[in-house]
Amino acid sequence: MNDLAQQFGLSFLAEPWLPEILIVTVAVVTLNLVAYYLLNHIEKVVARTSTVWDDALIKAIHKPLTLILWVAGVAYAFAVVDRHQAEPVFGSFDTVRDTLIIAGLAWFLLRLISNVSHNILERNALRGEGLDHTTVDALSKLGRFSVIIVAALIILQNLGFSLSGVLAFGGIGGIAVGFAAKDMLANFFGGLTIYLDRPFVVGEWIRSPDKEIEGTVEYIGWRHTRVRAFNKNPIYVPNALFTTIVVENPTRMTNRRIKESVGIRYADLDKMPAIVADVKAMLQAHPEIDTSTTLIVNFNQFAESSLDIMIYAFTRTVQWVHYHEVKQDVLLKIADIIVAHGAEIAFPTRTLHLEAGPDEVQAPG
Repeated sequence: MNDLAQQFGLSFLAEPWLPEILIVTVAVVTLNLVAYYLLNHIEKVVARTSTVWDDALIKAIHKPLTLILWVAGVAYAFAVVDRHQAEPVFGSFDTVRDTLIIAGLAWFLLRLISNVSHNILERNALRGEGLDHTTVDALSKLGRFSVIIVAALIILQNLGFSLSGVLAFGGIGGIAVGFAAKDMLANFFGGLTIYLDRPFVVGEWIRSPDKEIEGTVEYIGWRHTRVRAFNKNPIYVPNALFTTIVVENPTRMTNRRIKESVGIRYADLDKMPAIVADVKAMLQAHPEIDTSTTLIVNFNQFAESSLDIMIYAFTRTVQWVHYHEVKQDVLLKIADIIVAHGAEIAFPTRTLHLEAGPDEVQAPG
């Protein structure tokens, strides 16, 4: 067999370590197949549970487990080869092996955090629970960031770097980076403020009287927030800006306000008390008007061409489209009340008084 291998230039087939390598390869492939089918079966079982952790764990472990099994198998195979050599060939692979295993574990944790946050948001959407999407997203990002930092430090230590030296260098470098990237850090802390104070969350309508910003929040990141304007254009706002401007959140309003001034003719002054009383009674009986809030119907002023009635009330709805439907109904009912009393809604008019001139005076006799 050895002669045949030498004849065809396949001398490695005669190496004593080859059978062990083949056994290790078969073992790794077998373990991967067993793990694949076992995890698929477990995934089908846990999919029927309401827990967000079990299926997230099974889905997260698939690919990292394959990587770790192959790394462990290859490392063992290299160790077998080294045992049959006069001088170790793959002696330094232990460091590579440990680094890849640490990376595989970090990869697993990153996938687990992403899957758990996705499951929580999905369950929240199905059950209609009042869980804040922004908070879940912030915790998910913070968890992934922590995993990356810790994994990087462990890998550096495994590669022979002094951890205290790395941290000291990071402190000095952090100061330099802080001066060079102060705007980026300002945006980061601005995003952190948004996550902690939660003046708005994804899906809410915001606007700023200080800047031309108005629309629906689509995304809150660590650097910027994306707002979709009502003309469908995206607005990318640096997070640092939100720490210096006033932000209104109309989505969280409790009511919408109707504030109108309706004028009737001066000729209808005697009908004013009855009109005011009927309009106020109509608003108090209207199912869409919140009578627990301020409600004012009063003769307000003598205007240039009308007697003005101030209408001040709040609707129960906060939805923009439905609010205008309610407001239209209220205004039409006010018009009907004015007509029912024989009065008319005033419009701008002017009365011109002409005095007779001297030539127009008739002579006596």
